[in-house]
Amino acid sequence: MRGSPRRILLKLSGEAFHGPEEAISSSALSRIAGEVAPLQDVEVAIVVGGGNIIRGGRTDAFERIEGDTLGMLATVLNALAFRSYLERVGRDVLVQSAVATEWTEPISPREARKALSDGTVVLFAGGTGSPLVTTDTAAALRAVSVGADLLAKASNVDGVYDDDPAVHTDARLQSELSYAEYLAKGYAVMDRIAVEICAEHTVPIEVFNFDRSGALEELAAGKRVGTRIA
Repeated sequence: MRGSPRRILLKLSGEAFHGPEEAISSSALSRIAGEVAPLQDVEVAIVVGGGNIIRGGRTDAFERIEGDTLGMLATVLNALAFRSYLERVGRDVLVQSAVATEWTEPISPREARKALSDGTVVLFAGGTGSPLVTTDTAAALRAVSVGADLLAKASNVDGVYDDDPAVHTDARLQSELSYAEYLAKGYAVMDRIAVEICAEHTVPIEVFNFDRSGALEELAAGKRVGTRIA
């Protein structure tokens, strides 16, 4: 991909919506909406996670299938809450969910692409609609289905390091990796299946620090702001 992306698929973890005392934080929603709202020259689709409410298969409170099912429902709550805050800052929003509810539309790549072309922000909830896979995988699938030029993986670190920066102070940030390098070295910032899907369909991935204000806008303008996997 050269120049500025035309259409971005942003993957937001559920933790992005979390506050000090709330699973869904008003201040967090306001900040995220403030980062997305200015993106007028690029079409934006967003896959939301649900880890601020329940970690799905990573919780010991439920067996895997039930945990994942609850996790998918948690992403619907996040998407509906985030829609309200995006609408407050003047953006039109369409919520599609792989889990059927009366408050959301079903997943339709055709309708999503049309909405994106009209300047509407599309929020994808419900993961893939099936247990045993993560919302990273859902993000890769949605990116391919809507023809995204870039999958932007929001993180709380600057990108992919060659070691854990929280443990090793000499860990080095990788500015660029091939899909094969990422998979061979077993990096865990993004799920393997998601990277394999992007590799098969040549969708570049940028892992970046979403905690840094303005990083998403820079990415939309064509700048490198983290680690590019392509």
